[in-house]
Amino acid sequence: MFRGGRESSFSRGGEYSLGRKLWQIHWLFVLLVCVTASIGIAMLYSAANGNFDPWASRQTIRLGIGLLVMVVVAVIDIRLWFKYAYVFYFFGLALLAAVEISGFIGMGAQRWINIGFANVQPSEVMKIALVLSLARYFHGRTVEEVVNPFYLVPPLAMVFVPVAMVLRQPDLGTALILVMASGAIFFLSGVRLWKFAVVIVGGLAAIPVAWQFLFDYQKKRVLFFLNPENDPLGAGYHIIQSKIALGSGGLFGKGFLQGTQAHLNFLPEKQTDFIFTMLAEEFGLVGGLVLIGLYLLLLIYGYAIALRSRSQFGRLLGMGITTIFFLYIFINIAMVMGLIPVVGAPLPLISYGGTAMVTLLFGFGLLMGVYVHRDVTIGRRGGGEEM
Repeated sequence: MFRGGRESSFSRGGEYSLGRKLWQIHWLFVLLVCVTASIGIAMLYSAANGNFDPWASRQTIRLGIGLLVMVVVAVIDIRLWFKYAYVFYFFGLALLAAVEISGFIGMGAQRWINIGFANVQPSEVMKIALVLSLARYFHGRTVEEVVNPFYLVPPLAMVFVPVAMVLRQPDLGTALILVMASGAIFFLSGVRLWKFAVVIVGGLAAIPVAWQFLFDYQKKRVLFFLNPENDPLGAGYHIIQSKIALGSGGLFGKGFLQGTQAHLNFLPEKQTDFIFTMLAEEFGLVGGLVLIGLYLLLLIYGYAIALRSRSQFGRLLGMGITTIFFLYIFINIAMVMGLIPVVGAPLPLISYGGTAMVTLLFGFGLLMGVYVHRDVTIGRRGGGEEM
């Protein structure tokens, strides 16, 4: 499975030359990323009625930048990411705080900050920062400490502070991804199942209170989730049009650039949240399954790379990044099929969006870094150990 680089251990002192690190990158994984992202660029070209502007051209540039970032991140010593994990986390918190202070509103939500040459969505940065910081925290904990509830207070605070800030924007989809990805790291670190049960029961009990803090449009999305026909021109419009497009695609689709729901502008947000629906309308069930197959290969490689790491930090980091990728896929596809309420989550590598694309490829760079440095062992305080 691992043909992306030659199998070999680190030399004495735990170092590789830059050229050797580049050779060790899992290039088959990178190729799969490029193929998947190319499908996204083609769909953005279709969404603009056969034009590269305004979406496909920008997405191509972002893909190029993101791939460069991925390679650079991959060759950085994994112990450096371990050392500065908490710094990265607090940087993410600072960006979320900046959204509260000076963020601008778009599509009814205050989620972005302007840095001059681009608009940045800090909640996307926080997904990676949270995984990094939790991987570092649990790397330094013994089995006895993990089962002790006292030692779970700091990581729980690390999770719920950014989740609360993201919910204020409001961004329910990202908040759910943060919680579920963090839960996966807690589970993989050895936290007992009964503690998850306590948290779940507490969360269910808090639903009536949380309901009072939801915005009106969020309440409508939940209320009309099971029966969108009750408001076909309002809260139920998105999912009704999405189901029509999905069904009209049939087995092989209507053909590239031939989707009527998308090109007659019945399908909302066709370049972002509902881009999978447009793909299914133009390429049918077969096209949708091809994309899901590519996603499945990336997930298999991601989890396998994480398990190959000799360090707990590397394993948890790789598992966390891959789980975030899986949650992106699951939430978006389930949402456009009407299996869960519409929460506003992009389809990874396919949907239009700069911050989502670059941060995901940054995360994949960390995953590649786990693979490149798979034979590095990390002490509890971050120092390398000779093998």
